[in-house]
Amino acid sequence: MDDESIVRKGIRIIGIWTIKAFDTIRLKSSEIPMLIHELVEGLKHSRRVFLKIEYSKHNTTKNALAKCVKVSILLCYRDESIFFSSSAMHSLLLYNIGHLATPQSQEDTPQHRNKTYRLSGAAMGNIHTDQNVALLIENGTITRIGDSATLEREVRADKRFDAKGMTALPGFVDSHTHTIFGGNRANEFAMRSAGRTYQDIAAAGGGILSTMNATRSATHEELLAIGRKRLDAMLRHGTTTVEIKSGYGLDTASDLKILEVIQELAQTHPMTIVPTFLGAHAFPPEFREKRDQYIELVCQEMLPMVKERGLAVFCDIFCEQNYFSVEQSEHILNTARELGFALKLHADQLSASGASELGVRLGAVSVDHLECTTASGIRAIASSATIATALPGASLFLNHPYPPVRDIINAGAAVALATDFNPGSSMTFSMPMMMTLAATQMRMTPEEALTASTLNGAAALCLAHERGSLEVGKRADILLSEVSHFYEVSYHFGMNHIVHVIKDGKVIV
Repeated sequence: MDDESIVRKGIRIIGIWTIKAFDTIRLKSSEIPMLIHELVEGLKHSRRVFLKIEYSKHNTTKNALAKCVKVSILLCYRDESIFFSSSAMHSLLLYNIGHLATPQSQEDTPQHRNKTYRLSGAAMGNIHTDQNVALLIENGTITRIGDSATLEREVRADKRFDAKGMTALPGFVDSHTHTIFGGNRANEFAMRSAGRTYQDIAAAGGGILSTMNATRSATHEELLAIGRKRLDAMLRHGTTTVEIKSGYGLDTASDLKILEVIQELAQTHPMTIVPTFLGAHAFPPEFREKRDQYIELVCQEMLPMVKERGLAVFCDIFCEQNYFSVEQSEHILNTARELGFALKLHADQLSASGASELGVRLGAVSVDHLECTTASGIRAIASSATIATALPGASLFLNHPYPPVRDIINAGAAVALATDFNPGSSMTFSMPMMMTLAATQMRMTPEEALTASTLNGAAALCLAHERGSLEVGKRADILLSEVSHFYEVSYHFGMNHIVHVIKDGKVIV
């Protein structure tokens, strides 16, 4: 193991609050575990220690263990969202689980080019349930699942946590959100209630462009504070992994600002955060009559800069009439793919544009929305590894038709659920509410809705090998709810049933 890996595994920064003091020391990486132990012990009492490790660029010795790192000790206020994990083994026994429900991973069929773990078609209904269970978690990973009485007797763990008979579920994975934005569009909600359409509002200067103006004028610090507050609320509602898109800047500096905010949140917030570049969300007003020039700006300037700075994993695009055509979308997505981005599409939301078929043809990880997807689009998705992500919150909020999810599942495709959290068409971050809408409006079973909100959501972010289900070898992202059966999470809607959230083996809610 090289020195950089030792440093990264030695401590993982998850949270930071107001810095009060600063000091710097230099030491060999072999000395780090003891320092971490001392700081963590101090943290138990002072709740004001934060450790930052920087790899030294000035030492060129070939002996990895002799290399030096700079360790910055930042004293700061701490609350329950801040944790440290050292290279030493840490274990937690989560016992007395009354009811456990989880999808179980399976590899894709061999004909799929990109192997991933997800459930497709009828298999989405296969939920494993068990009673009176315990989970042993070591260094954030589930290493054993079994009868609670047996594990309580046989296992020695650093800590034990009594689930008190509650139901355990995998943490929700929200694979499509627009979490970082400025401003408020409650006035547009009122306009729609009075009969104005989404397109009418956009044509009058509202919609995406309204949020663009508010987001451009917001500072990095303002967006960071807003984002952290929203993520905290998501976490309390059970979302442990979230995708966040840019797209409300619509110029190079502003979209980079959004992505830099997302990056900082990913480094400092306990949630797993996956960044997506969505520069092609709409045409900004300064390019309204120069659309080809904006497309070249996205391809020749924005995408290369985002890639160079490592600010996004995915590239997404709003392929829709009056936004980006199939041909324009293909040009941008091909450029992104050549740069190494994985692909996503806003597809067939307002019209049947052929965007679903385009996504499949380009090997997109997911095609999202799908309210107007045709039989041709459904066949294309079902014959591919592309995941169909349904966003029922947008249909509810805009009073639009729901995606034909029942037909998509019956065709053999994999479906994920996400909130589409955004200020204009789905102002919610409640994954349980999406499960309720899935059952009541899209004819999904509760089993299918749970799979779509966890394992398949993780697959839509290329994370299903490590998240999205409660299985040995997976990261311990676990929800504890006082419901007696997982059906009740979507059945009893309009309230938050989540009592505790365990993220990477740490009880954080």
